[in-house]
Amino acid sequence: MTLDKEKTILLVEDNPDDEALTLRALNRHQIQNKVIIARDGAEAIDYIFGTGQYAGRDILDWPQVILLDLKLPKLSGLDVLRRIRSDERTRAIPVVILTTSTEERDVVESYNLGANSYVRKPVDFKEFTEAVRNLGMYWLLLNERSPRKRTTPAEQNKEAS
Repeated sequence: MTLDKEKTILLVEDNPDDEALTLRALNRHQIQNKVIIARDGAEAIDYIFGTGQYAGRDILDWPQVILLDLKLPKLSGLDVLRRIRSDERTRAIPVVILTTSTEERDVVESYNLGANSYVRKPVDFKEFTEAVRNLGMYWLLLNERSPRKRTTPAEQNKEAS
């Protein structure tokens, strides 16, 4: 499966082992899209909104999908999701919760905040790679993403303040 490499994946993951496992699973299934990695919630927000080290990035150049862990340093995955969904410019970005959490309240809260999907990371590598393959097939190949709302730089500055 070769997908459109222009479709970026934002992987928000603080665990180096889970990051490597996810990248290996994507590679194993020839999902060669560009993967941006944010290792904490604050870095994810900077990337999504073009601030901090990503200052000047066009925030309308959305990732095709955000794979978001819940247990993150600095800002939790739920806080990141809340921020994404609270801004009209980013609310339509597909967000898949990819986590080890088995807490029912995390599932409920994720969907209440607007997650598009909730996937528990399987412990078994074969199951995990299959889950990543299925995510890639759906979100990168089959899913029709929402058109971006175009705003002028003046409107972007007004919304940012």
